[in-house]
Parts: sequence; structure tokens; C-alpha cells
Amino acid sequence: MPVGSTIAEKIIAAHCGKGTAAPGEFVYADADICLGNDVTAPLAIKEFRDAGFKEVFNRGRVVLLNDHFTPNKDIKSAEQSKILRDFAKEQNLTHFWEVGRVGVEHALLPEQGVVVPGDLVIGADSHTCTYGALGAFATGVGSTDLAAAMASGKAWLKVPESIKFEFTGRRRRWVGGKDLILAVIGKIGVSGALYKAMEFVGPAITELPMDDRFTMCNMAIEAGAKAGIVPPDKATREYEEGRGERPGVYYASDSDAKYVETRRFDAGEIPLLVALPHLPENVRPASELANIAVDQVVIGSCTNGRLSDLRVAAEILKGRVVHDRVRCIILPGTPLIYKQALEEGLISVFVDADCVIGPPTCGPCLGGHMGILAAGERAVATTNRNFVGRMGHPKSEVYLSGPAVAAASAVKGVIADPDNL
Repeated sequence: MPVGSTIAEKIIAAHCGKGTAAPGEFVYADADICLGNDVTAPLAIKEFRDAGFKEVFNRGRVVLLNDHFTPNKDIKSAEQSKILRDFAKEQNLTHFWEVGRVGVEHALLPEQGVVVPGDLVIGADSHTCTYGALGAFATGVGSTDLAAAMASGKAWLKVPESIKFEFTGRRRRWVGGKDLILAVIGKIGVSGALYKAMEFVGPAITELPMDDRFTMCNMAIEAGAKAGIVPPDKATREYEEGRGERPGVYYASDSDAKYVETRRFDAGEIPLLVALPHLPENVRPASELANIAVDQVVIGSCTNGRLSDLRVAAEILKGRVVHDRVRCIILPGTPLIYKQALEEGLISVFVDADCVIGPPTCGPCLGGHMGILAAGERAVATTNRNFVGRMGHPKSEVYLSGPAVAAASAVKGVIADPDNL
């Protein structure tokens, strides 16, 4: 008797002209969006040219943007950015944003409606899985894979098995998508979903705002996953209304779809969490870490640089000031988010609290610029990775949290639960 399909399997099948796509099967799939940034796209462009290709397969589906080292921090990053700028102009690409309009890629593309539900997206960036929050199948690839896709519009994929993560219960105050995904990674480890599609379902996910869904899918890669995905629902449709530049396709898993595993979590039992160095799986409740002093706090990135994240941080920082030992850096994810934060008065709150506000950029997340750590320094960051040397010196430390813990830690000078301020 035939077995039903998961949402990930349905999207892949639809993009390779097949009725079904079975886990473990290798397919040659059409890509709706092929994405590259200032770190990965220069190599892809070189490979594209070296292979003799002259034109991209579709100028509206190849997306390039400079977000990691922009505004350019040095000559090398300026040269990297120029490669993308020149190629985008040569190919007359629809989607290339210059500084002043560009944002952090995985915040910008959903905001601008470039990715829509049901898409198959490949990106030469591991956190491309973020777009799964829209009900898309999105995954990271290497630069040479991107080069081939820019020319052909296709990508080789092995259809992943799926793991279902079911969340029930009602979240505690301040607990968001970052805490839910850290709870998952803390439970299964950084290879617990290796080459699997992580499907997030349940009443607590249905009630989860879109920004938090982006956060959860963003960090699926930190569990080794091929993709993270939330089946689209009313919230997805409301987010997409008037936004998507193409009509979305709303897929859902069949009731008899096969999963290799089902994991269940009570969201009401998940506290504010922090991932300690040097792996995202080293998860502890924030309330147990009050003796750890902090030198820097970063609130931003493709994980938690959205408007709701800034609202949470501003609620905690309002009427308070950053500890005199701490540098607090706020990086809105896109120019629109920056503008909305300005209009809502959030930027004034941050300035009054002695924070520094930077442009939309990945910046310190990958140890790029605008917040590099010295030896022995510790940072609490709303970013996605805390590997050795991730944000600077190999002897520095990064602690991952959501915006509530990050803002509270900036005030206290130690890792803090906001309810203890």
C-alpha cells in the first residue's frame, strides 16, 4: 500500500517532474531561487565563467547580495563585493541590492517576497534553510553547485528523510523560537538530524509568530539538517498577502506520511536557554549562568535581527543602561526593519541605553567586522554559531541566546534572565 508524503518530499517531487520523491533517492530538481553572497558567490562566478557559461538561466531567479562584509571593511571585501556588483550588472539581474538597500540575506528575501511558499531554494550559505518557515524547501550548497545552478536552474539532491518535532503547550514569557530550537539541539545534538528535514508542527508552532519560525528553521543546520520546515498555515498566508512576487504553493504533509522519528516537546516547560561554548548543543537555562561575566552583547543576524527581536530587546532596555563593562551592538536585519524600529522609537531606546546601532550586516556573527572579540572576551549573541574563533580570537567565547537574555545580560554585565533584573 502506498505511503503518503511529507511536505519536504512533495516540494522536491513537484520540482523534478515526479509524482513522488522517496527518501534516499537522487533527483535533479528545478530551483526557484539560486542565492549567493559576497563570501560564496565570487567563487561561483569564477566557476561559471571558467566553464564557459555566458548567461544565467533566469535573471529573475539568480539572487546576489553583499551582506557579510558590507559596508566593505577592507580592500579584499571591497573586491569581493565588486565581483558581485559587476556580474549583477552584466547579467541584468533583477535581485541585487546595493548598500543602503541591502539587508542580511535571510531576513531580506522573505521580507521582499523573493522566496514564497512551496519554493525549492538553494543558496551558497548554510543558513538558507531559514526559508523553510514559509513552507519552502530551502538548503545550503557549495559555490560550485551554485555555479551549475546559475547556468542550468537545476540542482542535484538526495531526498532527505524527515523527523517530526511536535510542540504542545504555551510558551512562558520571553521564550521564543530561539529557545525552542535550542531545546531541540540540546536534546538531539549537532548531528542529531544529519541530512534530515526537520518538520516543526503542533499547537505551539501554530501560535508561533513568523519571525520565530524563521529563527527555528534558520538553526536547523546546527542540528546537521538538510532543511527545516514549518507547514504553511493562516499565519503564513497573512505574512505573504501582498508580499510575494509570485503566487505561493501551500503544501502539507499527508496524514500517513512516514517519519524516521517523532520528537515531542512541551513548550511550557522550556525556559530561556543559552548555548555555551563551543557548540550549539551545550544548552543550559539562563537562570543557571548568572556568574558568567560578559564583555559584549550582539543583537542581530539572520537568526534574530528582525523587528520582533528588537522590540523584545527594547522592552528590556527601556529606562536602563548597558553595564559599564559591556559593549552592546544592535544590528537591524534590513533597512525596512531599521526604519520600523526608528518609527517605533526603538532606536532611541537603544541609544539612551548606551547601545551602538550598526547597519544591516552579518558583521560580527562570522567574525567579519563591527564586533570582533579579543582573547579572553565573552559575548552573548543572538547569532547561530559559537564555534571556536567564530566571533574573533580563538580564545574568546560566544554564548548563544534569544534577544531577551541578550538584552538582560547587557544590563547586568553577566548572563541574565530578564525577570531577574
